[in-house]
Amino acid sequence: MLRIVEQALTPEIYCAIRDKVGFQPYAPMDVVAALEKTLYTVVIMDGDEPAGIARIVGDGRIVFFIKDVVVDPAYQGRGIGRLLVDAIFRYIDTAACDNAYVGLMATPGTEGFYEQFGFIRRPAPGLGHGMVCFVHPGRSSHTAL
Repeated sequence: MLRIVEQALTPEIYCAIRDKVGFQPYAPMDVVAALEKTLYTVVIMDGDEPAGIARIVGDGRIVFFIKDVVVDPAYQGRGIGRLLVDAIFRYIDTAACDNAYVGLMATPGTEGFYEQFGFIRRPAPGLGHGMVCFVHPGRSSHTAL
């Protein structure tokens, strides 16, 4: 039986789920620090097993950035992603001011999934490209993907 558990994302669950889909690993101490600064987390559990995770970072009022919407490959195609995003928006609806900004960076091929929730691809009229760079502390430059 699937159940939604809010504010229950642990570093162990975070690392395990991300590892199952081949996402970039992070040092455990960095995951702990990141989760401490996270506004909201949701884990979909199947009994004692995590099936999917998601979290929100931001300022809690004007800006919300959806991060780490990840579903265990064994559970993909079963509506877990929708459960995660629905939970995220229930939280945002209670915290956001009028006209708040909700952003995310979609994994390639998942853009259509997010469009069903009202997200638009950029660039779009009046909106520039989404952009990202990766920081490497101690090095003289930052890198683009």
